[in-house]
Amino acid sequence: MRNFLIVLSFLFSFAAFSQELNCDVVVNAQQTGNENVQLFKTLEKQLNEFVNNTHWTNKNFASQERINCSMVINIDNYNSDIFQASIQIRSARPVFNSSYSSPVYNFNDRDFTFQYLEFQNLVYNPTQFESNLVSVITYHIYMILAMDADTFSLNGGEEYYSQARSILSYSQQSNFKGWKAEDGLQSRFSLIDNVMSPTYKEFRSVLYNYHMDGLDNMNQNPKKGKENIATSLMQLQVLNNRRPNSFLLRVFFDAKSEEIEDVFSDGPSVNITDLVTTLTRIAPTHANKWRNINF
Repeated sequence: MRNFLIVLSFLFSFAAFSQELNCDVVVNAQQTGNENVQLFKTLEKQLNEFVNNTHWTNKNFASQERINCSMVINIDNYNSDIFQASIQIRSARPVFNSSYSSPVYNFNDRDFTFQYLEFQNLVYNPTQFESNLVSVITYHIYMILAMDADTFSLNGGEEYYSQARSILSYSQQSNFKGWKAEDGLQSRFSLIDNVMSPTYKEFRSVLYNYHMDGLDNMNQNPKKGKENIATSLMQLQVLNNRRPNSFLLRVFFDAKSEEIEDVFSDGPSVNITDLVTTLTRIAPTHANKWRNINF
């Protein structure tokens, strides 16, 4: 079915190890009217080197195992060395025996103010605040690592979530927005607080079951894979009953809504009447996609 049934086996080589991320960092300064200023090109180059050349974990990743992701920093305005921006982060993970990559993390962080001087060193200290630029970038790096790990092992991202929360904790001493409870229900604080709370435990179990039992079985048994995906998604109803219209459900469906529509609109037929009803109830902003599902 579309991309899902394209068979291209992944060949993993463990001969050479590399960093964890294959990340495309873009600095878009079009809104400032000065997008060609060398300062922005320097920042973009430094961030790409910082993100992709730093070893973020104590694990070895083969080059083929690096997580594909992107960070798009949209500069709204700047004054001297102070920048007002937002950052859109996306990541994806490969599906077993397929050329398809499944979106995992999709987050638009709108509270991104930072200070930067051209060519300044970007230094990450895991226990101490260095700058808001470094804190925001590294926070999202560990969220990428954590959610990716959760798709391969049940609660496998625990250590990376803990590091993201550590970054949050020491960054609260700064005066920058996004790090504290009072900064809103869709902030960096709310994201890690919700993900690590037992109140939202289904979010992480669904990440695992959706990918390992569902997508990774699609090549071998498309019908069973679809049924497993449907079963995993139904668990989000439990979360919604406990916390209706939660921020985490929005985060999940921002990444997954188009994929879910594609999965259930082609290939072998499965009975998903209850699933469509549930999706419409728990993710009504994507109702147009659920209406496109054929069952």
